[in-house]
Amino acid sequence: MVSYHFTKTKDIEQELIEIEAIKILFEKLKVLPQIEEKIRRESLLKSSLFSARIEGNPLSLTDIDENDSEEVHQVEIQNLLRAYQYVYRTDFPKTLTIDIIRDLHTQAMKKISLQAGKFRQEPWAIFDASGNAIHLAPPFFEIPKLINQYLEYLNSLTDHPGIIAAISQFIFEKLHPFADGNGRTGRLISALILKQHNYHLRGMLPFEEYTDNHRESYYYALEPSSDMTEFVQYFLTSIIDTSRSILKQLDNRPIPNSFLPSRRQEILAIIADHPNCSFEFLSRRFAAVNPKTLHYDLKKLLDLNLIIKVGITRGALYRRA
Repeated sequence: MVSYHFTKTKDIEQELIEIEAIKILFEKLKVLPQIEEKIRRESLLKSSLFSARIEGNPLSLTDIDENDSEEVHQVEIQNLLRAYQYVYRTDFPKTLTIDIIRDLHTQAMKKISLQAGKFRQEPWAIFDASGNAIHLAPPFFEIPKLINQYLEYLNSLTDHPGIIAAISQFIFEKLHPFADGNGRTGRLISALILKQHNYHLRGMLPFEEYTDNHRESYYYALEPSSDMTEFVQYFLTSIIDTSRSILKQLDNRPIPNSFLPSRRQEILAIIADHPNCSFEFLSRRFAAVNPKTLHYDLKKLLDLNLIIKVGITRGALYRRA
């Protein structure tokens, strides 16, 4: 395998410091479960859509059909959505394996290619506008050996997870082990590495959107070379830019009440207007509601940290958090 390398520039070091600060912020961030789940779901859709768009899929977010579809562009996004869900919900081993790579490619290319999960059996090259080959991928018969070297190299790295995720994608693109779907699979591998090391920001990091919006910089950073510095910096920038966008969404999140059933909204409003009110007080206001149901409503508001319970006896009082 080509001897790939990169230089940890001052810009890269500064980006790593910022990523660490963002990671700490996300770990300490308290968000209502409903809001976090909504943003996570949107992030998974974005990762799927924009990873497909980079490869020429013309659909937009409003075009996505989350039901099973036979239309090829919809199938491509549905495949990726399931693959990203698989990445974020599965407890993978710390080391990347050839079976994992084949599995990710199979999921991404299901119903699209008969070669899903199978290494290519033909030459491959990148050509410029004049038809000149500017990058010739390794011969197909060398792929199994090169993939093993790729995995051995990746699994031996001790660099920051953001750097390892960037390197994994860069080299994977150069090897081009599959006939189709290499870009999509490479981005899934990057997402998996970030998740393995807890840098996926709770599943709310659709860095693929940045790539789709900065394709020229993406292709420039991937230009044929053994020097990965440009791509490492590009990839770290995509993490930071995407993280800032997600944090902005969380800062501008809707009022918590809007996520509550109507009765719980009423209970919350009453507690806000009558601090330190008792269960008896609330039960008189909701005389038609079964006391067990009312207790359950209060428990849910407590679980969401929207109210505080003072005392543990029948005389316990409730107030707005």
